[in-house]
Amino acid sequence: MQVRTIKTRVFKEREGLLSFVLKYVKKLPEKSILVVTSKIVSLSEGRVVVFKNKNEKIKIIKRESDVALKTKLVWLTIKDGMVMASAGVDESNAKGKLILLPKNSFRSAYILRKKLQKILKLKKLGVIITDSRTFPLRAGIVGVALGYAGFKGVRDYRGKGDIFGRILKFSRTDVADSLATSAVLCMGEGKEQQPLALITDAIVEFTEKVNKKELLIDPKEDLYLPLFEKIKKIKGLNLKNYHKF
Repeated sequence: MQVRTIKTRVFKEREGLLSFVLKYVKKLPEKSILVVTSKIVSLSEGRVVVFKNKNEKIKIIKRESDVALKTKLVWLTIKDGMVMASAGVDESNAKGKLILLPKNSFRSAYILRKKLQKILKLKKLGVIITDSRTFPLRAGIVGVALGYAGFKGVRDYRGKGDIFGRILKFSRTDVADSLATSAVLCMGEGKEQQPLALITDAIVEFTEKVNKKELLIDPKEDLYLPLFEKIKKIKGLNLKNYHKF
């Protein structure tokens, strides 16, 4: 698999996303995946708000969240079935405004893909709209696929055998987020000015119809839930020592 980033000028608020992409992407190979950072999708959709103070920002975060919990550093939120900081509301590279996540990232990816397919005469094409997220007890961010189109986001191994013939019961590969992380790693998070990337030779199953709920799980079935419920009950737990053997 190869990831090629695309350096661009600064994207303007309310600018046309399709024309911007075509300015820098003259052609796409069959079976390739175009990665687009959510920030320019949001800017194209006018998902930008002015705020006067911290209280207004908090109101906006709560409004954008399905669940919002205040923590020491950020608001821990659930939005569109994903855990994220502050509902994805972002101040970086926003000239004093707040940039919200796209209204419907799956729909935005679907529309962009259809237009590119028609103009560039492609049959198999994927589009991913990315953002960044953190993992529990790990420093730094990785990429996440807010929405995608043109390929299956999950590779399911359940019911299949491993190399010794043992039947796998739980194994699934999160294809969409894995691709997003690869792209975000190359695109950068600072002033790289690379909001687009092209992935080629990825092992994905291209499809016309995407199940936007295929990556979601019931919170009650989340693998980490019992751990965090137990941590809350343990007084004096020092996580700084957890890595000492």
